[in-house]
Amino acid sequence: MPKLGVNIDHVATLRQARGGMEPDPLEAALMCEKAGCDSIVAHLREDRRHINDKDVIGLRKRIKTKFNLEMSMNPEIVDIALKIGPDQITLVPERRQELTTEGGLSVVRYEKKLFRIAASFNNKGIDVSVFIDPDKSEIRSAIYIGIGIIEIHTGNYSLALDKKSRAKEFKKIKDSAEYAMSKGLIVNAGHGLNYTNVKQIANIKGINELNIGHSIISKAVFAGLKNAVTEMKKLIN
Repeated sequence: MPKLGVNIDHVATLRQARGGMEPDPLEAALMCEKAGCDSIVAHLREDRRHINDKDVIGLRKRIKTKFNLEMSMNPEIVDIALKIGPDQITLVPERRQELTTEGGLSVVRYEKKLFRIAASFNNKGIDVSVFIDPDKSEIRSAIYIGIGIIEIHTGNYSLALDKKSRAKEFKKIKDSAEYAMSKGLIVNAGHGLNYTNVKQIANIKGINELNIGHSIISKAVFAGLKNAVTEMKKLIN
């Protein structure tokens, strides 16, 4: 069964709306762990629009499952991550203007840079994942530079408005996942997954973990965070 990683960024988004101290993303993370999630995901963006440095320090100290830090290739962020030492980093593309991550990181384009970054984390015993589009050329490039974990971008699948489009996007994800697993990679998936579309992705044999944030935090507004996490776990399983 796929594991569930809960992204807590939007708890911090709500806090930042007032610039105060609450809601506390660390408290949310601990609640998600109690509800049965398998890892906590947080994205330390260059502009600190939601998660900040203090948050990731607190998360590192208190998380008992797995702490997966999403991050760009920005040297400042790389240095912070190396000092904090999460269990895993997931390298993602980042633009200041975007509301959310708009697509996968091009491993093909940044091979040399990613190789150096990945090596610096691997030397500290930190797992390295790259967030990529469902594209075999990107998977081959990840293998070439020695990255053993990928997270497949499910955004286009999640945004598909009709069955034909969704089926087309799902096939890309399934084919890419199966190809990557046949080459020995650990395959995760995420972005835009929610309570109505997650089952199909969860049914891909061998998928290791699904990372989900916005839909769980949105559900929590009405149902409470514990119930939101528990319901998503049931759907995945």
